[in-house]
Amino acid sequence: MEYIVLMVLGLLAGTIGSLVGLGGGIVIVPSLLFLSASGFFSEVTPQIAAGTSLLVIIFTGLSSTIAYYKQKKVDIKTGLILFMGGGPGGVVGAWANKQLNADSFSLWFGLFMIFISIVLVYKDKIPPLKRNSEKGVWRTFIESDGIEYTYGFQPIMAISIAFVVGFLGGLLGIGGGALMVPSLILLFHFPAHIAVATSMLLLFFTSLTSSITYIWLGHIIWLYAFALIPGAWIGGTLGAKINQKLPSKTIVRILRVILVLVGVRLIIDALL
Repeated sequence: MEYIVLMVLGLLAGTIGSLVGLGGGIVIVPSLLFLSASGFFSEVTPQIAAGTSLLVIIFTGLSSTIAYYKQKKVDIKTGLILFMGGGPGGVVGAWANKQLNADSFSLWFGLFMIFISIVLVYKDKIPPLKRNSEKGVWRTFIESDGIEYTYGFQPIMAISIAFVVGFLGGLLGIGGGALMVPSLILLFHFPAHIAVATSMLLLFFTSLTSSITYIWLGHIIWLYAFALIPGAWIGGTLGAKINQKLPSKTIVRILRVILVLVGVRLIIDALL
């Protein structure tokens, strides 16, 4: 019965994570901790929940990236540039997890996620970046409805942000997509589809490096991971297919709702 629950949880996490580029860790980590508190998995600690989640996100990220690549939505060059910061950040975050004060961090992180969801409401009022630097990386993307988007970033700034995102992702076991996707949309004006697809590529790489650290520390329950992975793999592909059928504005709305729900859940967990 426990492993059936994990398989369904993996499918749910993979689908939601792939749909909006969050990786699924924001579903897996709170769910494992909740099930542990309910007596299902008494041996699950915050460290084990984070490590097991990141191992599963590897497969969600890979399956999603393959699906999005076939749709020609993955900005590979941007993903590799971001990994220069996100990779080391994830490793540092995984090591820092040993000192994690879960309650206080969950409270502030939950409040921050709600803040990001509110900012996304006004994202269209934020002035676009100026294209006056030859050092920037610039792209043009045309949506299926014919709308053309121009987006870009300064590599040093993007790598710095990716390091912070990778650190938080490795620390909490969520991969960092909850911060990466809003950052790409708000700071660099990525179209939502490209932000989600590129985020999944980055999550694949950062989760891989972070998981190695958690494996080294012995913070993974392999049986739970093996039960979660099949559903997460299928969900990763399914979420990418659903994403393809939705307009960018709908993706952003779904992202806002999920950020609020998870933020509220983190705050409640911290207070209780």
